[in-house]
Amino acid sequence: MIEQIRAYLGDKADYLLNHTSQTISKDRLHLPNGNFVDGSFSQSDRNNRVLRNLQWISNTGRLAGTGYTSILPVDQGIEHSAGASFAKNPDYFDPNNIVNLAIEGGCNAVASTFGVLGMCSRKYAHKIPFIVKINHNELLTYPNKFDQVLFGTVQQCYDMGAAAIGATIYFGSQESTRQITEISEAFAYAHELGMATILWCYMRNNAFKTDKDYHVSADLTGQANHIGVTIQADIIKQKLPENNGGYSALNMGNSSYGKIDKRVYSELTSEHPIDLCRYQVANCYMGRIGLINSGGASGDNDFAEATATAVVNKRAGGMGLISGRKAFQRPLAEGVKLLNTIQDVYLCNDVTIA
Repeated sequence: MIEQIRAYLGDKADYLLNHTSQTISKDRLHLPNGNFVDGSFSQSDRNNRVLRNLQWISNTGRLAGTGYTSILPVDQGIEHSAGASFAKNPDYFDPNNIVNLAIEGGCNAVASTFGVLGMCSRKYAHKIPFIVKINHNELLTYPNKFDQVLFGTVQQCYDMGAAAIGATIYFGSQESTRQITEISEAFAYAHELGMATILWCYMRNNAFKTDKDYHVSADLTGQANHIGVTIQADIIKQKLPENNGGYSALNMGNSSYGKIDKRVYSELTSEHPIDLCRYQVANCYMGRIGLINSGGASGDNDFAEATATAVVNKRAGGMGLISGRKAFQRPLAEGVKLLNTIQDVYLCNDVTIA
């Protein structure tokens, strides 16, 4: 298994597989394991029904019992428009095929819209954990706007047998305060009903694009994660960091934005992608709340890119990957192979924590 991983990584293999982190020690982290739900949540205020659903997610699919998580998310029909998302493979206009891919691919859970999961809930809700995405951005308003709005209710998620709800907050946007309030209330009610909560912690503001795209900086995404766990997300979804220094860049000139300590850059992170991701993990209560990174858009090197992302996430102390377009924008057998390739990284004992 390690040789196939090395083959996908190519000339990045030694850089990613042999890195030893000198920033935040792995000994300080709460790492995924077979007793992760007990270790992280048994002393929390989550009720028994939440623990049961978290355990169900943990014990489903090829990664069952490892503490690691592989989720298939297909909400792109709303987030990126159906035509742009499904033109490569029109089969996925059909909700049944979305859930079937998650099952055939050995995923721990499937995340999608009210419409998709509601359409096939009686067939599948007892076979694989459902994560119902309760809010979305839509791209039909002219001109396009970027705001996450509620598409349904927490009660609907419960009624269709969901194990968890999912939501996105655009941190840094003008609408973020409203979104934080809405989703905080939704998460509290979901926990009351016994469902787990997963938060897509995305940065969104045109000002974050200067000399680099700081939407994916470790310092800004790390703080988004920290707000996410504060409103009691049980799992955090975040884009893999690609740079650092968002606070510094936004504070150039006469600007005054946020607060930061220079030790974040000199001691708690380095330029290595594993160390940048570890800072994201640290902001999730040192890993007590699991971090899953997104797989990104599909392209020409999906298997290599997905493998590299999984290696970075695992070695940083993360909980897994949530990958959609790389899987569903291809024939079923190839999509299953892509998902299994990601899962193999977490099943491989030779890929260790840095």
